[in-house]
Amino acid sequence: MERVRDLSELPKAHLHLHFTGSMRPTTLLELADKYGVRLPEALTGGEPPKLRATDERGWFRFQRLYDAARSCLREPDDIRRLVREAAEEDIKDGSGWLEIQVDPTSYAPRLGGLIPALEIILDAVDSAVRETGIGMRVLVAANRMKHPLDARTLARLAVRYADRGVVGFGLSNDERRGMARDFDRAFAIAREGGLLSAPHGGELAGPASVRDCLDDLHATRIGHGVRAAENPRLLARLAERGITCEVCPASNVALGVYEKAEDIPLRTLFEAGVPMALGADDPLLFGSRLAAQYELARHHHGFTDAELAELARQSVRGSAAPQDVRGKLLAGIDDWLAAPVV
Repeated sequence: MERVRDLSELPKAHLHLHFTGSMRPTTLLELADKYGVRLPEALTGGEPPKLRATDERGWFRFQRLYDAARSCLREPDDIRRLVREAAEEDIKDGSGWLEIQVDPTSYAPRLGGLIPALEIILDAVDSAVRETGIGMRVLVAANRMKHPLDARTLARLAVRYADRGVVGFGLSNDERRGMARDFDRAFAIAREGGLLSAPHGGELAGPASVRDCLDDLHATRIGHGVRAAENPRLLARLAERGITCEVCPASNVALGVYEKAEDIPLRTLFEAGVPMALGADDPLLFGSRLAAQYELARHHHGFTDAELAELARQSVRGSAAPQDVRGKLLAGIDDWLAAPVV
């Protein structure tokens, strides 16, 4: 068998991980038992649920499973556990920097309100950093299914906590609903407060949704962005501006964006010069974490170790990590590539 370097030892940054979706399946089962929550059978079978979100019914089922899991996070200790375990899982996969994405309004009703919810999350991140040594920050994300005024409230809150660990502002949920421009004021508030702009686009909807993120929300990163591969001019624009696409291969297949792993246009983006940061998205629902995304690039797209190292560099460059952390990770990537294959 051909010898290859261990991708779990390749230093990297993780820029696309959703809060509830980062949970370990065993933790979900324990919390559900603790609170007497009856989970859908798809979350209790020990295997990733069968998902396909290319139509509204499929997306609704995906959201129903996500909401069921989120309902098991009820106390500050649950939040602290989730964040610590997410950090531990990332470290096992070689991540030295994690930006976890959360909409605090989803947890506010059980945690005493919007501000207490975000403070509990940020305190949990601080604790996880101390306990594990990983670099970790928060990206606050608005929900596209809610009113744009809610997004403005979240943007102001995110800016308020920019000195406590919030580094960016996002926009999640079904990109086929609503218009990006409806959220332009929220993103302007976030940008004016020094936060990076990282809306979802180019996953369930096509290249036009990526273009809207650039034109209307002035994105510095795109959550997913893979559908940009369908438009060469858009690819060139992303490459020229150095806009990092947070590509999540396993979820692309699980949600039916592409039929199989070989169909994901990783090569198209890479060879066009579009920076990518591979991400796990929602490991709880999709069944694989960060290193597995690099394995997919290796086995299904023929990425060499040198190319995988470059993907890791791109994840670091696209992050909000401070220069000293970036330097350490980039040096570690060079060391990984220089080490002999054993």
